[in-house]
Amino acid sequence: MPKSKEQAPERSEGDVNLSPRRKAWAERHLDENAVAMLAEDASYFLHQSLSTPCLNAIQASEGIHLEDVQGRKIMDFHGNSVHQVGHGHPRVIEAIKAQLDVLPFCPRRYTNQVAIDLARRLIELTPGNLSKVLFSPGGTSAIGMALKLARYATGRHKTVSMWDSFHGASLDAISIGGEALFRKDVGPLLPGTEHVPPPTRGKCLFNCNDEQHSGCLDYLDYVFEMQGDVAALIAEPMRWTTVEPPPPGYWKKAREICDRHGVLLIFDEIPSALGRTGKMFVCEHFDVVPDMLVIGKGLGGGVFPMAALITTAELDIVGDRALGHYTHEKSSVGCAAALATIDCVLEERLIENSIELGRHARARLEALRDELPIVHEVRGLGLHIGIELRRDGEPAGDEADAVLYHSLGHGLSYKVGGGCVLTLCPPMTITREELDRALDIVEAGIRSVV
Repeated sequence: MPKSKEQAPERSEGDVNLSPRRKAWAERHLDENAVAMLAEDASYFLHQSLSTPCLNAIQASEGIHLEDVQGRKIMDFHGNSVHQVGHGHPRVIEAIKAQLDVLPFCPRRYTNQVAIDLARRLIELTPGNLSKVLFSPGGTSAIGMALKLARYATGRHKTVSMWDSFHGASLDAISIGGEALFRKDVGPLLPGTEHVPPPTRGKCLFNCNDEQHSGCLDYLDYVFEMQGDVAALIAEPMRWTTVEPPPPGYWKKAREICDRHGVLLIFDEIPSALGRTGKMFVCEHFDVVPDMLVIGKGLGGGVFPMAALITTAELDIVGDRALGHYTHEKSSVGCAAALATIDCVLEERLIENSIELGRHARARLEALRDELPIVHEVRGLGLHIGIELRRDGEPAGDEADAVLYHSLGHGLSYKVGGGCVLTLCPPMTITREELDRALDIVEAGIRSVV
């Protein structure tokens, strides 16, 4: 029998969009036109957690702002992590329009110069010996390609990934993912998808006594040894939804363990690559090069769906089989958007902006933590910042929900991860003045629940 519609949603990948505060917020802030649009939306679209019911209806976007149908500007610190260069960056839009006039679509059996240029550019930017690329229309499909390649390359089918991780919402992606919201009650998943505890600082299921979490690493080694036929370790180099960097040295040791067991290392940087953390790729923070790097989301400039699997020449071994075979595999328009996005990141010094403003934001929030005990921890890299709220040592989920709707009521949108982590993910184009205005709103919201 279907589950009751009244069943409480999981507090997991995002905020609880069935919160009573959602209804109260809507009653205060939405006019008749917006309410009618949301009702029409609900009548046509399948309902699902995290995106149903919709919060509001928007009619325009530019830079760091969304504009709703009532004409109100909303600072977008959520953006589904696609808006590294902001919404509608003129250089991205210009590149897309120019390509539409010349080659709007490239059938799969052909190539085109803009696709070749993007492949070359990515290979020039990635660390180590990553030198082969395959594009796909989305991050989840790129993860699927990586899983298939790992099987072909090793002759094994098993994987190890992290509990609480997210790698997409398709059946293969949730099999390696670790969030209950996506796995619960769905039935059989891919066989051989083993999971281990995530490498998060400050807490450990194995009660590790050292900051490297050697107990977790020993367990990873143990799983590889006992399974004996693991093809790949798949992980986010930094847990994105809850903004949790790994313990110092964790990935270097994990890389050594993978090499010893002949296990491929796959990093999922779909939401995190392209500079927001202060490096073009997150793995550069930890001086570790994976065997496969998967990127997406912001690669299309916040306009066009684009993702890529980047790997080594040694893994270019399945020319007689299909890894992706996607209709938009070498999209001329998507590749033009991606090239323009990379140009924006580098030429407009957005990585430097992320480093400088990220330090500024964390300094402000650390001062708030010192004053207010409910702010348990402030963490992050560059312009991806998490504020974990706890009360009496327990996750302050209700307070996080209240802070979110307070912020939404004052024109600031962001995600709540893990039920109690306010995740601030602004465009890299943001100014210090705009960032301070957003932080003022966040601070006021936190003070409102103290």
